[in-house]
Amino acid sequence: MRKVTSYLFFAGSAMFLLYACTKTGSSTTIVGNWINRFDFDGKGRAKGITFTIGNFAYVGTGYAGSGIVPATNDRLTDLWKYNVDNNSWTAMVSLPDSAARSNAASFATSTKGYIVGGLAQDGITRMSDTWEYDPTGNTWKLMTPFAGSARYDAVGFGISDKGYIVSGYDGGYLKDFYSFDPTGNSNKGAWTLLAGFPGSKRRGASAFVYQNKAYLVGGQSNTVFPSDFWVFDPSSSTPWTQKGAIANVLSDTKDDGYTNIVRSDATAFIMNGKGYYATGSAGSFYKTVWEYDFSTDTWAQKTDFEGGARTGALSFTVKDRGFLLTGGASTNYYSDFWEFHPDEAYNQYD
Repeated sequence: MRKVTSYLFFAGSAMFLLYACTKTGSSTTIVGNWINRFDFDGKGRAKGITFTIGNFAYVGTGYAGSGIVPATNDRLTDLWKYNVDNNSWTAMVSLPDSAARSNAASFATSTKGYIVGGLAQDGITRMSDTWEYDPTGNTWKLMTPFAGSARYDAVGFGISDKGYIVSGYDGGYLKDFYSFDPTGNSNKGAWTLLAGFPGSKRRGASAFVYQNKAYLVGGQSNTVFPSDFWVFDPSSSTPWTQKGAIANVLSDTKDDGYTNIVRSDATAFIMNGKGYYATGSAGSFYKTVWEYDFSTDTWAQKTDFEGGARTGALSFTVKDRGFLLTGGASTNYYSDFWEFHPDEAYNQYD
């Protein structure tokens, strides 16, 4: 059984629950099957971080409190390792108590994981520190601080042993863009300001990386949920390229079925050569799931996520298997843990 714990969610105004859609569309059958694995061993939480190193996934930090300000121990320092071979979680060394946070950005190189910025324990202070996790020694190391303004709800991703941070919120919505070289500055890491992200300012966007390119989607800017969709290629002289919008904006039929893709605080992952974008919120909490085809630049709806509708969830891929866990909705936050099989028929009993 999955565990659900009450809490007052910290992000935004009141939202209404969006229940599952039917499993079939007007002309095509919606497929995909969610399998409920045993619960994540850590506390239920929203707005945590995740990164993958080799064949292990790591999950940590996040919000697990009452929403009362000033907060006490509402934001977490823990880190957990997932072993897909035996479906087990192991507690790893935590960050220092002073580094508790939620809403941080994260990324990984081939050997290390990184956490950048976020919202501090008091629920008010924006952070700009950078932490490196070394799985070999199970240790944390404080690195060169992030070069931009202190912020939370930024997007992080790693490509070819460099990290990247874009957008976020520092009291205003952002679109600045930075790279991180872990070997710079005597192995304390060096940040470099890059040419700005050309899309809309935003917080709470998501990114997935495929074939050394990062795809940035979603987010929120004030009351607007941007529908622009971008790909970043660090090897190109014009690194950012706009893809088709995630809303019905074309005169042809390509995007006629694009309903309720725009959202913030969703989660994104890659498996079987496709991108997946799930949960999140845009006035309501979502459980809809969309699949992105890189070859055709099109989106197709999949079976709804079978857990509760939520925002601030996490996802990762290990050995080409995709998983979704945690997140929050209204007065609940979750520690359930699910695996997605995108091409299987829906089975409500597994």
